[in-house]
Amino acid sequence: MIARTWHGRVPADKAEDYHEFLLRTGVPDYRATPGNLGVLVFRRREDRVEHFLLVSFWQSLEHIKAFAGPEPERARYYPEDQGFLLEFEPTVTHYEVYPPPAQGAP
Repeated sequence: MIARTWHGRVPADKAEDYHEFLLRTGVPDYRATPGNLGVLVFRRREDRVEHFLLVSFWQSLEHIKAFAGPEPERARYYPEDQGFLLEFEPTVTHYEVYPPPAQGAP
């Protein structure tokens, strides 16, 4: 199993709208991709900035490529992200999960 992490920062006053946007777009797109085993959304406020960390779980790197394209380390963005994000981090990070969690998790 592979975990894929993506991080983004938005102004705190746009955090609720961005969270709703993620739940309408990115999260369903992850889940609809064959080989996706789940996705978690984390939020953390730091002064006037809200951090979002998405951790998605995948069966293999080939399944990640079906979501992200031929360069799986490149972050995937939507045009609407320009109205929210303070910067566009160019890459994501992948981790092998050891030991694999119990069946059905996360």
